[in-house]
Amino acid sequence: MFDTFSPQLLELFATSLWETLLMVAISGAVGALLGTPLGAYLHLSSRGGVLENLGANRVVGAVVNAVRSTPFIILLVAIIPFTRFITGSSIGTAAAVVPLSVAAAPFVARLIETALREVDHGLVEAALAMGATTRQIVFKVLLPEALPGIVAALTLTLVSLTGYSAMAGAIGGGGLGDLGIRYGYQRFLPEVMLAVVLVLIVFVQALQSAGDALVRRISHR
Repeated sequence: MFDTFSPQLLELFATSLWETLLMVAISGAVGALLGTPLGAYLHLSSRGGVLENLGANRVVGAVVNAVRSTPFIILLVAIIPFTRFITGSSIGTAAAVVPLSVAAAPFVARLIETALREVDHGLVEAALAMGATTRQIVFKVLLPEALPGIVAALTLTLVSLTGYSAMAGAIGGGGLGDLGIRYGYQRFLPEVMLAVVLVLIVFVQALQSAGDALVRRISHR
């Protein structure tokens, strides 16, 4: 078994792991940048919200739900023209970041919306009574109070993106998924596939543990 893992293959493992890290980190950051304001708007525009607008809320919510309900492998293929427009290619690590970011944004939005719902509405009413603006309510009340939930949401997003990034390997997206498909499946090397799975398990475990530790630290404050 160990004879399979030549220095070249081990180097390829390191490269693939780095590609997975890049895909997850970049798409997670883009998803958070797009999804956080989207989730905040969904909360603010809901019934009883500071910016209550049920019509706009339903439209935005429907778009978010539509993207969330689309299986990632279908989304991956469906937005290939958009991916080519952004990156100039439909394969490779950079190309995989585009559908990963598109999938992450609505996922984050719903998680952020849920986290903001947990904030005591009395705090918002008190801020309004003191003349706080919508911006102040968001940045001084909602986001700070919901921070543990937001960190937990982003941790869950990164874990999900790790699985999505492995799926992107099925169409040449790079990373550990691509390595597992090309060497473990197509070349009939089950030990390579097993190694990829073990590395992904350790990676996800490390992500989840770091996220949980950060949530506990913020909650104690």
